[in-house]
Amino acid sequence: MNNDVEDKKSYIIRCENLVKIYKTSEIEVVALQGLDLNVEQGELMAIIGNSGSGKSTLLNMIGGLDKPSAGALIVDGKDLFKMSEKEMNQYKRNTVGFVWQNSARNLIPYLTARENIKLVKRIGRAGSESDNSEQLLELVGLGHRKNNKLGELSGGEQQRVAIAIALANEPKLLLADEPTGAVDTKTSEQILDFFRKINRELGITVVIVTHDRQIARKVDRVVAIRDGKTSSEFVRKRSYVDVLQEVGNLMDSTEEEETHEELAVLDKAGRVQIPREYLDSIEIKNSNKVKIELEGSRIVLYKPER
Repeated sequence: MNNDVEDKKSYIIRCENLVKIYKTSEIEVVALQGLDLNVEQGELMAIIGNSGSGKSTLLNMIGGLDKPSAGALIVDGKDLFKMSEKEMNQYKRNTVGFVWQNSARNLIPYLTARENIKLVKRIGRAGSESDNSEQLLELVGLGHRKNNKLGELSGGEQQRVAIAIALANEPKLLLADEPTGAVDTKTSEQILDFFRKINRELGITVVIVTHDRQIARKVDRVVAIRDGKTSSEFVRKRSYVDVLQEVGNLMDSTEEEETHEELAVLDKAGRVQIPREYLDSIEIKNSNKVKIELEGSRIVLYKPER
């Protein structure tokens, strides 16, 4: 893509050649190795990958919970490499909201749903006293449970309260780490629908980290991470289905899923990761070489003749 076009876009997250290395006295683990990623303001997107791919590491760095080892990380115009401790605390309070797989990380069990939200309001944004707790609980469909404590709520209800808490300080960016990992399929669908509602109604950028590849039908873009790098994207296309939605016809989730296309991701050096299953299909198994040819407007990979 032309750099001038890139610069004109409104990116809330910019990751360039991002590296994260964890070191101990005996071992060094590279969690991210030169990852590039841009997220536009107002996007609803997911980051997928197998365990150990680096997706949760990336989310923690975007949220200010971990520091990159090298590269560039800009969020909402703020350079996270250059922040003081005080600036980072303000950033975590006011710019980002978190939703965890374990909702207990968001909730204090001896407080009611409404009291949990009010507490977050008091400790964030310079001790804001404005009370929008009831509106937030209504937003996630739990206005009738505002006076219930943690033990009186189901797992799905706890997670929805956690979402409301994450929104309490009006963040620009909502980060969710495996938010449906501890609930059943039906509840998972409902929770993802609430993220979509929040994104559409409030305009908040939502980034969801998950291992569930079926999430594509609920978000606009899915970025796959493999070996600490972005390897491919599934992007929602503007199609006949989308046009029908604009004129008021409701389409089911199966039709929406069919409007995604898969794209390989090129890094700044022009490198691309080829999925293992693609290489296996042309029997590239015990070699680190592949034959490549330009055929008109196509780049074609072949198994080497020898």
